[in-house]
Amino acid sequence: MPPNITPLRRGLITVALVLGPVMQVLDSSVMSIALTSMQGTLSAAQDQIAWVLTAYLIAVAVMTPLWGAMTDRFNRKSLFLFAIAGFTFASVLSGLGDTLNEVLVYRFLQGMFGAALVPLSQAGLMDVYEPKDYGVAMSWWGVGIMFGPVFGPTIGGYITEWYSWRWVFFMNVPVGLFGFLMVALLVPPTTARRRRPFNYFGYVMLAVALGSLQFVLDRGERLDWWASSLMVGLACLSAAAFWVFLVNSFTSANPFVDPLILTNRNFLFGMLLRVVFGILLFGSLVLIPPFLQKILGYPVVDAGLMMAPRGLATMLAAIIVGRIVKYLDPRKLIAFGMSLAAISAWQMTLLTPDASMLRIIVLVMLQGAGFACFFIPLSTATFSDMAPEQRDQGTAFFALTGNIGRSVGVAVLAGFLARNTQANHARLSEHASPFNDLLSHVPMPEAWNLAETAGLAALNAEITRQASMLAYIFDFQVLTAILVCCLPLTLLMRRSRRIDAK
Repeated sequence: MPPNITPLRRGLITVALVLGPVMQVLDSSVMSIALTSMQGTLSAAQDQIAWVLTAYLIAVAVMTPLWGAMTDRFNRKSLFLFAIAGFTFASVLSGLGDTLNEVLVYRFLQGMFGAALVPLSQAGLMDVYEPKDYGVAMSWWGVGIMFGPVFGPTIGGYITEWYSWRWVFFMNVPVGLFGFLMVALLVPPTTARRRRPFNYFGYVMLAVALGSLQFVLDRGERLDWWASSLMVGLACLSAAAFWVFLVNSFTSANPFVDPLILTNRNFLFGMLLRVVFGILLFGSLVLIPPFLQKILGYPVVDAGLMMAPRGLATMLAAIIVGRIVKYLDPRKLIAFGMSLAAISAWQMTLLTPDASMLRIIVLVMLQGAGFACFFIPLSTATFSDMAPEQRDQGTAFFALTGNIGRSVGVAVLAGFLARNTQANHARLSEHASPFNDLLSHVPMPEAWNLAETAGLAALNAEITRQASMLAYIFDFQVLTAILVCCLPLTLLMRRSRRIDAK
């Protein structure tokens, strides 16, 4: 920690470095809410508008490792300022886009710059805090990282309801300008830690592997997964490119990624748990807001407001956990957070279509507290024993695994939801027939008169709702199982000696 940084300046630096990730993750979270509105304005089909998300995610996947490696050659502060400026400018261009092709190009550009904001900010925070205070630093950084996924549905609901989808991009401008000025004025400059030949071949192989994997995860459900020759080909390409990257990393004199970084046990298992957290955080976004709207019948704005208490619980728990993590074993806090999230997910499997608003709010608040208890000590423990010269690449790959977890969670849970809804509808509709003895002896509501078209439509709507309800229950069960099965990973991490040092 630089000796000339006062506590007040350190707090302002923390705010400055957190603003970038807040802008990036908030934009990503709100974007999914605005897609329907964008579809109409840009005259795009459902499959076409999905490329707005895919283009961004592929750019982030490909560029995240590169930004970590670039700190070997360039000043991290300059890179961070460049990324903030580029992301803000690309946001303006995206908001002004008049055609789908224009928006896709600008979104890809936005993803290229956005890939730098999360890892560089995390590495920067660890430079201005002592190891024993990493918990405090990660608590504020974690609030920024989780702000978007937690408050995204609420903000996105208001923007799409009262304003244009273009404001999803324009709202980044004031945040970007303010963050740029604060970083430029407050954050101390850093120097490149070492200069070594850049391994272009290694990076290209890693970029091909990550880009192909991201495409498969994001588009697999729409293209019917392995029934598509394109999905099979890209999956094989991703595996082959990653294998070549590994061989190059262990045999090259100047590997793109230092293999020694993987000998750090906490970092290795921290990345695995980061994947799990990405599945939890973004998987819940796939499930809960649509569940509130489609099953419980809440309008989009009300559904967003019901998610807001989750954000409040996350922020309060993050502040508390950040201050106690240096006194407690981080592994126990991680396990406690995963347990809270698992309990919340399991309780959601017991919900019915007439569940009360109070019960929903309690469960999402429990989940929000679990987020903070999981993520803050995980970020602290993962980097507690890492050498300073490895942090930039470490934070880049930590952010990358979070993005992979996000894509896996969305792909798996959304895929199960779609397939199980169809399968459940088929099974339930088999019994909705005038020839069913039960229906012939039990009086049916007049609205479900099977002899009339309107009655059949009303009955089909109810069957669809019940089929969706069963599919949501299964997804919540899957989310619970993932958390419970991955709990033992916390035992494979070790308590850091640096955190123990008071």
